[in-house]
Amino acid sequence: MRKVCTKILSISGNVVMVRTDGVAYEELAEISTSRGVSLAQVIRLDQDMVHLQVFAGSGGISTGDEIRFLGRPMEVGFTHDMLGRIFNGSGQPRDNGPDITENTIPIAGPAVNPAKRVIPSRMVRTNIPMIDVFNSLVESQKLPIFSVSGEPYNELLARIALQAEVDVIVLGGIGLKYDQYMYFRDTLQESGALARSVFFVHTAGDPVVEGLMIPDLSLAVAEKFALEGKNVLTLLTDMTNFADGLKEIAITMEQVPSNRGYPGDLYSQLAARYEKAVDFEGAGSITVLAVTTMPGDDVTHPVPDNTGYITEGQFYLRNGRIEPFGSLSRLKQQVNSKTRKDHRAIMDGMIQLYAQYRETEEKRSMGFRMSEWDRKLLKYGALFEDNMMDLKVNIPLEEALDNGWKILADCFRPEETNFRPELVQEFWPGG
Repeated sequence: MRKVCTKILSISGNVVMVRTDGVAYEELAEISTSRGVSLAQVIRLDQDMVHLQVFAGSGGISTGDEIRFLGRPMEVGFTHDMLGRIFNGSGQPRDNGPDITENTIPIAGPAVNPAKRVIPSRMVRTNIPMIDVFNSLVESQKLPIFSVSGEPYNELLARIALQAEVDVIVLGGIGLKYDQYMYFRDTLQESGALARSVFFVHTAGDPVVEGLMIPDLSLAVAEKFALEGKNVLTLLTDMTNFADGLKEIAITMEQVPSNRGYPGDLYSQLAARYEKAVDFEGAGSITVLAVTTMPGDDVTHPVPDNTGYITEGQFYLRNGRIEPFGSLSRLKQQVNSKTRKDHRAIMDGMIQLYAQYRETEEKRSMGFRMSEWDRKLLKYGALFEDNMMDLKVNIPLEEALDNGWKILADCFRPEETNFRPELVQEFWPGG
């Protein structure tokens, strides 16, 4: 028999408190108000005191409203008809399409048993040279994009959604401004990429609680597709908004704050989502790429700091480009030996020369006299930034490697580059 409460003890922000027993953590409840029925979820149990967060906000709720517990956690309907659809943070359609109520699956389940995981070994091609060549994305990898407000991180995610060689894209937007939501929607629709995508969106004007559900909804659907043999890329933006939502709820519940007011379980909350990345034995895979904005460009801020301990590297997006220094895919060595024999050589050699270019640029800015070698480095740096670092460049990995050799040949003699003779003989233009 389902529990029903007819008295609410207190209302604080989006959290209501009742006294009852026999309910479970994360159980759903319906609150009948004068405005209709609101959905809520149990977020804290203290003996017989039950705290629930209301998805649509507590506006219109009175202490005499009835709460009916549903006896189950949050679920989302799953079907292949979800592809091409847009939903909100409660799993309800946002595109005026029909509700998906069949084949419901629970969200926020446990991470996959390590015994069922396969060692990452396949590359996810994005046609972005700074990723494919220098920091290859690997199936089942979990990577954050560290950035600051104002950088084109949403544009980068949209590019990856359009170009990534995967079966399904699951895009989760947390706290998006309305124009950002429209940008994603229009870009995916106009390119046709929406047909292989599922889009869960929470805008800045929606209730905070719905934003907290976006990663779980996205990853639950991604996991179901992966178990059916699909290779799924899950794109999340912005996990700092997710963490800020956790902080707001924690303050409302008067929890003892940790670093900068964030809840003490911030690490666990983030890890529970990122650890969903997996390559299933005998099935598909889930790869997670998530934006984390850094307030004040501070990498020691609690959100990027905790994220860095969980994930397998990071991309730094600065000045509209993925920075070669600081960005790191720790799993790239798993795949870049299987692409083309010159991949690792180009990756290492071009970055070494670009580091020398940066030093030369500093010398020039301080008025030092430029040598012939310095002038070669300056030419090389400009070509590297235009043809490799620019995020507008959209070419396959092999063409990017060929472009690398062309840039080197335009600026240097073979003996100046320290590449192995056999590679120079095979790949150097005109060699």
